[in-house]
Amino acid sequence: MAELLPLFGFVFFGLFSPGPNVILLTASGARFGFQRTVPHILGVAFGVGITSGITGLGIGALLAAQPVLTLVLKIGASLWILWMAWNLWHADPAKTRDRDRPFTFVEAVLFQWINPKVWAVAFSATAYVATLPPAKQAITLATTFSGINLGVCLFWTTAGALLSYLLKNPSAWRIFMRVMALALGVFSLLVFL
Repeated sequence: MAELLPLFGFVFFGLFSPGPNVILLTASGARFGFQRTVPHILGVAFGVGITSGITGLGIGALLAAQPVLTLVLKIGASLWILWMAWNLWHADPAKTRDRDRPFTFVEAVLFQWINPKVWAVAFSATAYVATLPPAKQAITLATTFSGINLGVCLFWTTAGALLSYLLKNPSAWRIFMRVMALALGVFSLLVFL
């Protein structure tokens, strides 16, 4: 277990730092509350585990070896992140529409497949388990990422839910959602760096 402490630290800081999941969960916690965001939380934790697990099986190496696949992943991720930023920018908590809702479990799982930050952290984390056989690498990465990310998701969603108490008027909500949208927009550009 002690030999995995560096992996745990790397994964924690990689997932805790701002990125699409952190931004979306914070915004969802603020907008929809903690309880309604639970499926989103669980989907992120599960999806990150799958993505990191298959990275341990060699998908990360395949992406690194095939620049065209990497470019397709980056373009898809950037477009989806921009779409989410557009929705946050235009969110109006005072006018709740029927279609306004947090991510579902499945949507959150699927988003991890094109989340460039998760791929980057998972690909880098393989260095910590490189001496293990591929199946053990996959299991170690999947359980580490899912377990740590569950705590990270709970933290950021709670922070967002607590922020909702400070965002009592429509102007404050609009500013908060637009800051979250701008952060996502910037991240969609960082995908290509």
